[in-house]
Amino acid sequence: MNRERLLESIGERPFDLIVIGAGINGAGIARDAAMRGLRVLMLDKGDISSGTTQWATRLIHGGLRYLEHYEVPLVRESLRDREILLHIASHLVKPLRFVVPIYDRSSRSPGMIRLGMIGYDVLSYDKSVPNHKMLSREEALREYPGLNPDGLKAAATYYDGQIEFAERVAVENAMSAAQNGAKVITYAEVTRLLFEDGGSRVVGVEFEDRLDGGVYTARAPVTVNVTGPWVDSVLSGAGTPGSEGEQANGRSGDDGGHMIGGTKGSHIVVDSFPGAPKNAIYVEARADGRPYFIVPWNERYLIGTTDFRYEGDLDYVSAGQDEIDYLLEETNYVIPEAKLTRDSVLFTYAGVRPLPSAPEGEESSISRSHVVFDHAKGKSAAGGRIKVAGSSTRAEGLLSIIGGKLTTYRNLGRQTTDVVYKKLGVKAPKSATDRVPLPGGRALDFDGFAEEFKTKSGLPGVLSQRLLKLYGSRAYDVLAEAADDPSLKESLVSPSAVETGLMGCEVLYVFRQEMAQKLSDVLLRRTMVAYGPNVALDVDEAAAAVAVKHLGWSEERAKQEVAEYREWIERYTPKALREREGTGIPSATG
Repeated sequence: MNRERLLESIGERPFDLIVIGAGINGAGIARDAAMRGLRVLMLDKGDISSGTTQWATRLIHGGLRYLEHYEVPLVRESLRDREILLHIASHLVKPLRFVVPIYDRSSRSPGMIRLGMIGYDVLSYDKSVPNHKMLSREEALREYPGLNPDGLKAAATYYDGQIEFAERVAVENAMSAAQNGAKVITYAEVTRLLFEDGGSRVVGVEFEDRLDGGVYTARAPVTVNVTGPWVDSVLSGAGTPGSEGEQANGRSGDDGGHMIGGTKGSHIVVDSFPGAPKNAIYVEARADGRPYFIVPWNERYLIGTTDFRYEGDLDYVSAGQDEIDYLLEETNYVIPEAKLTRDSVLFTYAGVRPLPSAPEGEESSISRSHVVFDHAKGKSAAGGRIKVAGSSTRAEGLLSIIGGKLTTYRNLGRQTTDVVYKKLGVKAPKSATDRVPLPGGRALDFDGFAEEFKTKSGLPGVLSQRLLKLYGSRAYDVLAEAADDPSLKESLVSPSAVETGLMGCEVLYVFRQEMAQKLSDVLLRRTMVAYGPNVALDVDEAAAAVAVKHLGWSEERAKQEVAEYREWIERYTPKALREREGTGIPSATG
């Protein structure tokens, strides 16, 4: 059903569950609930994964450092879900080897690191990756010659997972939810919770269509607020006394308290550099002891993250100059040959972690666990044993998700759906998200499928590999969009820039099959070309031209969409924009 028809009928449709927020956790909840037979509506004021999900460090990890905070259940949960994701999303999640250099300035001795590694191995007893290995100083420098030898005592290596494009996992969860009957509407901003019974029960939401205008209502006995850093905003802003029953006694949630106490994390992306490691480096920063990563990513290196409390604009988060300098200086110290400068930075990105409110203490000590908060009871209904500030929004039928990690989204979805079934008074069927692959991971032998596709697709190696990495077993479906126009299987950029690799058939596929609504959705959260060295500024106009030719866009809309994308990407401070006068790339304003 197309978006317009769905909106027209939304008020008459019976739903069991409304999910507010289409990030990785919202999409995971929607998928689990829909697969178990619930009638689900998922709404987001932006696109799928257009918030915190797209600003992660892109790791699927057990949380090695959580052990020192005694969060053993969280580590075990994370390690189990890491293993599951390696199997149900094998095209998107890959094993990644890490090295932990141990210096005489490090807060933990080699013995302490070894003890933690043993614990990590024990808790991941069902893993498919190798156990840890300790390296002497000489072994570490031989295997990682770029490391600073000054004060180096030893090193440890171990395996976790990498999810190169976290956005794609959220998109595939949303697609799977839709394939199982869920209705997904993006660019639909919830403006009000609907209350009944004198304000004691939430029975649905009112939302505004941010694309074409119009206000709509949808009803369900259970609503889940899974908006990440925006949880408090939804509770305080999505309701006014009035037509659906008085929201008395502060039930709007605007009591000055906060359930979320987000911290900001920033990253920089650079080309390969002298001394660059072949594996990921996990190291303590010299300046403040915070752990950060230097990670091979998308043919380049991703360096991050910072961890600072944040109270700014949640809709516009960007890396500060001090954070960029911090990451550059720390990297240059641990890898002296690197000599990275501000000019080395291809682009940056930053986001806010949806952590439970904790006004005091070190940011790194705030729990990374999650809670499914039941507003009827004023306490957790599932999740970790973490303290969550109460909310004055007391109403049956309303849940809020506090915290949550990329790695554990699937388990959070399972727990939340179990709670929803309890609310509905119905016995819950068993969750199958640990066994059923995501849409692109359905090939029984993915390696064999990949070899066959490379042979039969007729595409250059870089393009066939690109489709496999992004779409997995659906790669043939993407190519099918070019059935009537073979030119759609060609790269949209010149051969000298073929690394971008975007093909016209991809543009059509993600609009028609992956719920993309805007050019930004295509570039940032479907085809992922926005994370290339030119942040898609070399291909945005060509992608819009495909929509003009094949999807009926007007030239005016194409220009507007390009301008909106370029304005949006400015927050990433891309080098391609900083040097646009020399590259001939126009600015967002012309």
